[in-house]
Amino acid sequence: MYASSAQYNHPPDYPLTVLCEAIDRAGSRTDIFGQIFAGVESAFGKNSSCYDVNYFHRPTETNEGWGWQRCSEMVMPIGRTVEAHMFQPAPFNLTEFTQYCKLVYGVPPRPHWITTYYGGHDIKLTLQKFASNIIFSNGRKDPYSSGGVLEDLSDSLLAISTRSWVSWLVSEAKAE
Repeated sequence: MYASSAQYNHPPDYPLTVLCEAIDRAGSRTDIFGQIFAGVESAFGKNSSCYDVNYFHRPTETNEGWGWQRCSEMVMPIGRTVEAHMFQPAPFNLTEFTQYCKLVYGVPPRPHWITTYYGGHDIKLTLQKFASNIIFSNGRKDPYSSGGVLEDLSDSLLAISTRSWVSWLVSEAKAE
């Protein structure tokens, strides 16, 4: 629920903002479980007899398509370490990921295909050689933004933060 809220912080509800505000309201006087529960309540309402925290993991065409793509061509070895956050460590394990992909989709993952095919070992150098007229937009709250192009690579390969883009639009609208 928390990861999905960060990745898909859809307007007009902005669930990540709602979750963070609820956690902040719980304050440092509340232990970590109380803060987590404050976020759950903000998503599902107070005084519920059942909190379905797996709500965001129900099968959809998008989720199934993304699962297939992760297994068949875009292996992303992203895991979690022991840093100070509420999630338990979950390091990426290629053996377990391979077993999952074979079981669910009937295909073994190709962990090096995307970098071999697209030249991603030095994506900046590759893009500077072969690309032009691209705007890379990233939302810094998106957990995948760290894998994006975050700085301009040339005059025609531009990187913008969606937050700064939205701020610019707002300032332009006020100027009019």
